[in-house]
Amino acid sequence: WIVLLGAIWGSSFIFNAVLIREIGPLWVSGLRVGIAALGCWVVMFALRKPIPRDLWLWVQLGLLGLLAYAIPFSLFPLAQAHVASGVAAIVNALTPIMTVIVSHFWMGGERATRAKSLGVLAGFAGVAILASPALAAGGNSQLWAIGACLLATLCYATSLNITRSYKHVEPTAFASIALTGAAIATVPVAFFAEGMPVITRAETWGAALGLGLIATTLTFQIMYRILPRVGATNFSATTFIAPVST
Repeated sequence: WIVLLGAIWGSSFIFNAVLIREIGPLWVSGLRVGIAALGCWVVMFALRKPIPRDLWLWVQLGLLGLLAYAIPFSLFPLAQAHVASGVAAIVNALTPIMTVIVSHFWMGGERATRAKSLGVLAGFAGVAILASPALAAGGNSQLWAIGACLLATLCYATSLNITRSYKHVEPTAFASIALTGAAIATVPVAFFAEGMPVITRAETWGAALGLGLIATTLTFQIMYRILPRVGATNFSATTFIAPVST
């Protein structure tokens, strides 16, 4: 499942590259979380899952969606306007290293053993070697764009550790509420900062649907079911696979 998720998420960088030809990075994020939230609610009702009634839980998961999805989903397309997709995917592969660091200091988190740390570093070295052509092509990449990708990986690492506290929440409901919170936060900001999006190409709509329904709705149904079983650090290894599929 982790290999499958990594392969699908690698395609998200390609979808981003298509989308930013016509729309801004905030709208890339807004469309992704908006379409994904609708998709998750369809799954929710199709499976007849109960809707949580705790208002405070909705607020918490909505804020988590802002950290876990709205911010990083905006940062990567923003960076991809200035760096190659392969470069962004490689920087994304730093997520396991960030997760090991955050988890080590997180209260109740997974402690970083020597073997785990060496394994993460070896994995990242392998990804960098496999994706070296993309690095060469992005040799003139702007440093701030690389920094934006790094900030996104920190968001991922932090949110993965926070998610551990919500094991009691049904996975489909978790994804639906968190993505709804991300959409509520992102779409108004996108309207204010970038105006109404104008999409004229069929491939742009195709990329938006692929990003929202396949790379988010589908994968999140899987992610929230296996994350409690494998742990944040092991799960973050999906980002080692993404650069190869990109």
